[in-house]
Amino acid sequence: MTHPNFAYFEGEIVPYSKAKVGVATHALNYGTGAFGGVRGYWNEDEEQLFVFRPIDHFKRLLNSGKLLRATYEHTPEDLTAITLELLRKEAYRQDCYIRPLIYKADEKIGVRLHDLKDEITIFSIPFTRYIENDENASVGFSSWQRVDDNAIPARGKITGSYINSALIKSDAMLSGFDEALVLNQNGHVSEGSAENIFMVRNGKLITPSVTENILEGITRRTIMMLAQDELGLEVQERAIDRTEVYVCDEFFMTGTAAQVTAITKIDNRPVADGKMGSITAQLKQMYDDLVRGRIEKFRYWNEPVYVREPAKS
Repeated sequence: MTHPNFAYFEGEIVPYSKAKVGVATHALNYGTGAFGGVRGYWNEDEEQLFVFRPIDHFKRLLNSGKLLRATYEHTPEDLTAITLELLRKEAYRQDCYIRPLIYKADEKIGVRLHDLKDEITIFSIPFTRYIENDENASVGFSSWQRVDDNAIPARGKITGSYINSALIKSDAMLSGFDEALVLNQNGHVSEGSAENIFMVRNGKLITPSVTENILEGITRRTIMMLAQDELGLEVQERAIDRTEVYVCDEFFMTGTAAQVTAITKIDNRPVADGKMGSITAQLKQMYDDLVRGRIEKFRYWNEPVYVREPAKS
């Protein structure tokens, strides 16, 4: 991984080499942190870097922090402004990934969430694809279950809970799959290791509801809106049985990192004809255009990084 040049750390933007914590830091020892994932997209025609839906991402980050009893003065608008400043210092002219992190910063031993200092840090790296084979990916069902909301809240991006995702992801890749599908405690399909899931059946787009131990994905919400408003599809949020996905017409995963990833094989069974479906292809292209600021009606979601000087008359 290419290291960042800068990071927001302890209230200021500093060289990345100075953004360090001690080995006794509470979040490192106990997983008491919450993170976000935000993407920046380079628009070559406009020579502009757009950050996609930063306010929504930072709202979710701060809500994840609430689950950890974290206290902070930052607002989503504050964190957006800090991120834009950070990206201007990095001077990216390519796609990038932004990682904000709330963490318990005290260097103390003892499992708890209260009476600890909360810090927020942000860094960014150049980034392209999370799943390299994103037009023809294969998945298999994991033997691990998704964490339950009554154990670790899946709707929050809690750092410690991602050991669940790590177990799922490694087992899948070492078994020859690009990703995994995970069941919840009710035996319903929940999500991937770090992606929301969608299937197409009989012309309808179907995705698990937010009560199925899924992350309430921002990309998920975006795709649901595009499917309904732009493609005129009926979108259903409901429980999905394991064997339902074997007989679906199309299947894809979504996420800030994964974007729209077409799944063409599940448990070594082809999805329909084993090729990316037409609805998936349309949504994939539409999403790419949207995040790069190419769709005028959705430009309000695209926060430009670089300030342009007005043209001289």
